Amino acid sequence: MALDLTSILLIVIFVGAVLIFLLRRWSAGGWCYSKARLDGKTVLITGANTGIGKMTAIDLARRGAKVILACRNLDKAKSAKEEIIKASNNSNVSIVELDLASLESVRKCAEKINKEEERLDILINNAGVMACPRWETKDGFEMQLGTNHLGHFLLTNLLLDLIKKSAPARIINVSSLAHVWGDIHFDDLMLKENYSPFKSYSQSKLANVLFCKELAKRLEGTSVTTYALHPGTVDTELGRYIPSSIPLAALILSILYPVLTFLLIKTSEQGAQTSIHCAVDEQAGLQTGLYYSDCAVNKPAPKGNDADMAKKLWEVSAELVGLEKKVD
Repeated sequence: MALDLTSILLIVIFVGAVLIFLLRRWSAGGWCYSKARLDGKTVLITGANTGIGKMTAIDLARRGAKVILACRNLDKAKSAKEEIIKASNNSNVSIVELDLASLESVRKCAEKINKEEERLDILINNAGVMACPRWETKDGFEMQLGTNHLGHFLLTNLLLDLIKKSAPARIINVSSLAHVWGDIHFDDLMLKENYSPFKSYSQSKLANVLFCKELAKRLEGTSVTTYALHPGTVDTELGRYIPSSIPLAALILSILYPVLTFLLIKTSEQGAQTSIHCAVDEQAGLQTGLYYSDCAVNKPAPKGNDADMAKKLWEVSAELVGLEKKVD
């Protein structure tokens, strides 16, 4: 029997709604289902005043952890602290000032943590900058490499004794799928020649993956495990510099953004799940040096598995930041 126009329209609407639902479920990615508690544990999260860092902080605080928010903007950090305490019903949340674009600030932050904290069970290197113009850090480093990699590289190394003392412990590095398109430009690491916002961003995210790999090697036998991860495409403030860096892309995104956000882009809570998984999942704690996405082990780009490149980057980074004490 032939269907009338109304019936056809209802079928189309129903099928469309199902497809949209399935697309939304797919784009949301993996979820951390571990019920692990973190009572008595201390966690430090960089850039925890917004986005996936804040959502990670809320989740780990709900699990009973003492959570330290390491942030550059103290006013935003104070507001985030109140929100995290309210959402988690855990008042054991504190703030430490950290500007990853300043080695002096990184050293002061690490000194404060080492002096005041008895343990550090989980370090989440979450903060970052994306696709900004060619700015420089206070120490003259290209901003994205300096913030996303070198600042975290120094912070991690300065906190390693405390982390190893707290073992079993975990170090989590928030990278990106963008590492696939990255190269480590050892002949022009600060990209003074032929700079582009995404060339720099991809380099810094590949550096995160390589840092994780070399760190895992150097921490063998310490019961400290380390991970790199891709959180997914997330609706956060990270892309705030794209309009000034790529005007055409910004124009297209401004038109399509509401649709893309609804269909394909993760919320901050969804984007935080892989960080949370690496922090608490029991199986993840048995592994080290791996790359995760959607709460599962994934393969990084071949360059992300280059042991020689990882070792060279470590040595160059240590020299750049003036690292006096290296991992034994």
